[in-house]
Amino acid sequence: MQKGQIGVTTENIFPVIKKFLYSDHEIFLRELVSNAIDATQKLKTLASFGEFKGELGEMDVRVKVDKEAGTLTVSDRGIGMTAEDIDKYINQIAFSGAEEFVNKYKDTANAIIGHFGLGFYSAFMVAKKVEIRSLSYKEDAEAVCWECDGSPEYSMGPADKAERGTDIVLYIDDDNKEFLEQARIDTLLKKYCRFLPVPVISGKVQEWKDGKYVDTDKDKVVNDTEPTWTKKPSELTDEDYRKFYRELYPGQEDPLFWIHLNVDYPFTLTGILFFPKIKSNLDIRKDRIQLYCNQVFVTDSVEGVVPEFMTLLQGVIDSPDIPLNVSRSYLQSDTAVKKISGYITKKVASRLEELFKENRADFESKWDDIKIFIEYGMLTDEKFCDAAMKFVLLRDTEGKYFTLEEYRALVESAQTDKDGNVVYIYATDPTGQFSFINAANEKGYNVLLMDGQLDGHFISMLESKLEKTRFVRVDSEVAEKLIPKEDSKDSGLNADQISLLTPLFRSQIPAVDKAEFLVSFESLDPAASPILITQNEYMRRMKDMAATQAGMSFYAELPDSYNLIVNTSQPVVARILDEAEKALADKLTPLSASIDSDNEKITTLRAEIKDNKPTDEQKAEEQRLTDSVEKARKEKDEIIGRYAAEKPVVKQAIDLALLSNGLLRGRDLSEFIKRSTAML
Repeated sequence: MQKGQIGVTTENIFPVIKKFLYSDHEIFLRELVSNAIDATQKLKTLASFGEFKGELGEMDVRVKVDKEAGTLTVSDRGIGMTAEDIDKYINQIAFSGAEEFVNKYKDTANAIIGHFGLGFYSAFMVAKKVEIRSLSYKEDAEAVCWECDGSPEYSMGPADKAERGTDIVLYIDDDNKEFLEQARIDTLLKKYCRFLPVPVISGKVQEWKDGKYVDTDKDKVVNDTEPTWTKKPSELTDEDYRKFYRELYPGQEDPLFWIHLNVDYPFTLTGILFFPKIKSNLDIRKDRIQLYCNQVFVTDSVEGVVPEFMTLLQGVIDSPDIPLNVSRSYLQSDTAVKKISGYITKKVASRLEELFKENRADFESKWDDIKIFIEYGMLTDEKFCDAAMKFVLLRDTEGKYFTLEEYRALVESAQTDKDGNVVYIYATDPTGQFSFINAANEKGYNVLLMDGQLDGHFISMLESKLEKTRFVRVDSEVAEKLIPKEDSKDSGLNADQISLLTPLFRSQIPAVDKAEFLVSFESLDPAASPILITQNEYMRRMKDMAATQAGMSFYAELPDSYNLIVNTSQPVVARILDEAEKALADKLTPLSASIDSDNEKITTLRAEIKDNKPTDEQKAEEQRLTDSVEKARKEKDEIIGRYAAEKPVVKQAIDLALLSNGLLRGRDLSEFIKRSTAML
């Protein structure tokens, strides 16, 4: 019986710590099964080279739970080990048998999954003792038994084993009894081993009998040894892809389309990425794509392997160039991973362009489902953005689709402003903004529909990419001013008329939650409404973007800013002004004269003071005059406000504008309906 200490030294322990410091105990099963697959694949390779001339027999891996004995055993009929092999690969921890084997047979070797001799030690995370019982494939080899209780001490001697291969027996410790439950083991095997290239057998197939499930005599194979992504695209039908998708994501709708990845230089990568239906909600999950290494599940946290925007996709990526044991920092710094990420981005963009060119009608029919993915990609990945500029689509309010190039050609002649900018008019709510869309259409303008969750950010990005281009929301201005062709017309009002109409209309604006209104006057089309309400483009866009972008909460807290535009060319407004001037002249003229007189006195007083320090008497006089002006203005506004309250037409004109913008609600809406009925 050989006894000794496992060779753990400062020279070879650091690679172990760096690569195999597991945070999750359940990973041990993946490592042990991977090693068993590894040993099986090695023997197949040796047989193909003629270095093993015996019968291969059943080449499978078996996982057996013995709850009574408290053991979990992983068995293979692979290459096996001699005492010398165990001493080399197990007792010297930092040595990887897989690496040596691959170097020898690198051109033709079957896939070598694990790092044999390293991942094995993960067993001690759940076991109080581990035994290795092994018989090498070599002629005249003797079976050997190695055991260790997790300390550096081990013992090794002859074993009673007649079949070629290796059994790893784990004596599960008291803290990890969950791994003696068949259901728990089956769950882990499904998670980590469901696509391994060698059959993995765990327990028996069950059938329903006498009101319960009972074991049959048939072995239960838990994995698919030839998953869809390992096959050539030419061998697969559309239904094969859909079936595989349903296996990966039971209960979900079929994907829109998919991309089959297959590259062997300068790195090896296979896989299938599916485009699921993504509607209005931006649902970024980190577990949609599964990462495999030679068909062994590695992780479903693939940030770093794929660009962030591709976390909206689903599917499988398999690459032996990404090690089994990865950390986030490793993924972010590894050169091979960066190349893989870049390749996937390029492949996805290329496939989308291909789909667009092959069948544009089909591409357009799926646009609403993939729009958020493409916009997210363009906003977060510069290379994808450059590629997507060829196939990203814009949809107008009539449901027609355009590429960026097509749309510019469509609107350039009619929608270029006086400064040479092509103005893209857009709506976010075709129902609520109907009157504005209709007014823009009547001017000969086309209106885009930009109602997606990312469209606010997407618009800003397009403005930076497209030369001399502005986006303007359809309700941000009256139709005549959406695309200014010339300088604005004067309102036609003098200062006294403006000072009369401003409080007259402002006093009748109902209180709207989290909204502020600025009253202004413009000479517009006489056939247009007497009052129109628009929303400041810059502030509204900042608030929209604040809803989906951290660090912009300041804008989200600000009230909505609206412009209440009084159309001075409209006959109703002209009548309101004429009637108000006649009715209020006697009351307002003295107040206006008082305000003008006091303002003149303030101007004279300030001229006298100029650069000199004002006296206390001068300060007091200026304050008295200022208070007098403020008092007269307040009195004047109150007189105008009382007058306006008695004129239903004023309130009616304002409420009509609010109603067309969806801003008239509750009691104000009810009063509007009563007033409308009374005015009939």
